[in-house]
Amino acid sequence: MAPFGGWDMPLEYTGTISEHLACRQTCAMFDVSHLGTVRLTDGDAAQRVHTTLTNDLHKIAPGRAQYTHLLNTDGGVLDDIIIWWRHDGTLDVMPNASNTSSVREALGGDDITSERAVIAVQGPMARETAAVVCPEFAEVGRFRVADLVWNGTPCTVAGTGYTGEPGIEISVPAESASDLWTALAAAGATPAGLGARDTLRLEAGLPLHGQELGADISPLQAGLGWVIAFDTEFIGKPALLEERKNGVTRHLVGISTEGRRPPRTGSRVLAAGADVGEVTSGNFSPVLQHGIAMAFVPPEISIEHQVQVSIRGTEVAGTIVTMPFV
Repeated sequence: MAPFGGWDMPLEYTGTISEHLACRQTCAMFDVSHLGTVRLTDGDAAQRVHTTLTNDLHKIAPGRAQYTHLLNTDGGVLDDIIIWWRHDGTLDVMPNASNTSSVREALGGDDITSERAVIAVQGPMARETAAVVCPEFAEVGRFRVADLVWNGTPCTVAGTGYTGEPGIEISVPAESASDLWTALAAAGATPAGLGARDTLRLEAGLPLHGQELGADISPLQAGLGWVIAFDTEFIGKPALLEERKNGVTRHLVGISTEGRRPPRTGSRVLAAGADVGEVTSGNFSPVLQHGIAMAFVPPEISIEHQVQVSIRGTEVAGTIVTMPFV
């Protein structure tokens, strides 16, 4: 177990690499109950979300999910969020572990995090495995949301995840979570912890708040301009318009390094002997069998640029590559 965002999280069950490969090859499941749930049920909720967060909620409808950002007035990312818009019109806003209060301050609503658990079932056989437990689980498509009943228990299921693999996330009343976890394990899902979750999302090139996203990092710097609906109104829009006009001063890139020694958060990135940036996330890739990293560097350093990453005093050769890595 390890502390994470105020929660005690399972770091690993049998080993990070084996859990990682289970997700890439078959099916793994993750306890992601540390994600918050702020529930909005009032008639103005959709419009409030639409004018507060960066993405255009009007592009979707009840029964769909959407990725979006909550910004500060400087255009920095206070949180990156998944919204589950249920068929009855309820909006379940899913912030990161430590940001639930900030999201609630911005949007209102009820914090129901302690009332439910969330289990992510991920991998190429995720839906096949989940169907053993409940056939309807497998019918929930990518970025779709459904209210279902399992074993007499109401649950909300979304075709979302954070591994780069297909799968679903199941929100279930807290008192039923252990039974569902046990049923999924019996169906063949491999329990996986925070270690594998991090290496999986890194291989998939997915940002982590507090590392690739933060109050001093804009979506444009992180390469997530697609999540910004500039034709709508949202907090931080003037700052982003100014940054879009002037161009970013840094951007997020992927770096493939030679050998098994993993880059780590804080490792310096060098180009032609000059210090040009810093690794935000780095690790050994269980699939590629070498080091990978994400880093912020000046915009002139781009794809196929040769760099070095300083790892514990040793400069390791690297190449700027297109993400995802896997």
